Amino acid sequence: MTNTLREARSDTSGERPLLMGIVNITPDSFSDGGRYLSTAAALRHAEQLRAEGADMLDLGAESSRPGAQPLPQAQELERLLPVLRGCVAAGIPVSVDTYKPEVMRIAVAEGAAMLNDIWGFRRPGAFEAACAAAGVGVSLAIMHMDRDPATMQDNPAYADVVTEVRDFLCARVAAFRAAGVPARQLAVDPGFGFGKTVAHNLALLRHLAGLRALGVGVLAGLSRKSTIGAITGHDRADARVFGSVAAALIAAQNGATILRVHDVGATRDALRVWDAVRQA
Repeated sequence: MTNTLREARSDTSGERPLLMGIVNITPDSFSDGGRYLSTAAALRHAEQLRAEGADMLDLGAESSRPGAQPLPQAQELERLLPVLRGCVAAGIPVSVDTYKPEVMRIAVAEGAAMLNDIWGFRRPGAFEAACAAAGVGVSLAIMHMDRDPATMQDNPAYADVVTEVRDFLCARVAAFRAAGVPARQLAVDPGFGFGKTVAHNLALLRHLAGLRALGVGVLAGLSRKSTIGAITGHDRADARVFGSVAAALIAAQNGATILRVHDVGATRDALRVWDAVRQA
């Protein structure tokens, strides 16, 4: 990944994935919608995640849960900017979860270290905004999503989900590389839960290592998602901590270089044990 992301590490071994703590500045996110909607609450949560060991934070001001409706740009910026500025002022590396080109440009100007786009920078103007951001050292996380958040879970179907997702991400990486973006500034995300069934998500997790062949970072975000609930039997998202940590550890074993998680402290402890065993 980029120098910015390497500097985000709290160790220098390079052996473990980066931990990306989730800060949802929304009233309707599936796991913690509304808890961190105020700037003060979001910044307190950001500080807590950093203290637990987050290498960076992912700020999202628009929910992308299944069935979510688009948010006007002005409202997204109103929620995002005070939290982004507070995190940057505190020296916390920040990823901004957005698909809007103008929000991308403003976030970069305010000090974002990464842009994380659920649409894979396919919306009009997003690719150009992302390339410009990469030109000043910002990293890009390219995600796969079938359809859009409002419809993505309406009977998702693939002939071969692993091959189709890999081919999509390969094409997006190739487009950015052709535009001059270095591989070290790119990461791909198979988009667990974004237009996928439980079986699709499990297949993608099992074959996650195949994405490393693209020569870029691999971001995995399974934290507290409905697939974890389906496996463990927990309907409440906040009851899925243990299952989420297990999924994160499997993702790390299968080559993930960034883990996007709600439960930073628990995930960090699991990674420490895993790393100790590997180095014993």
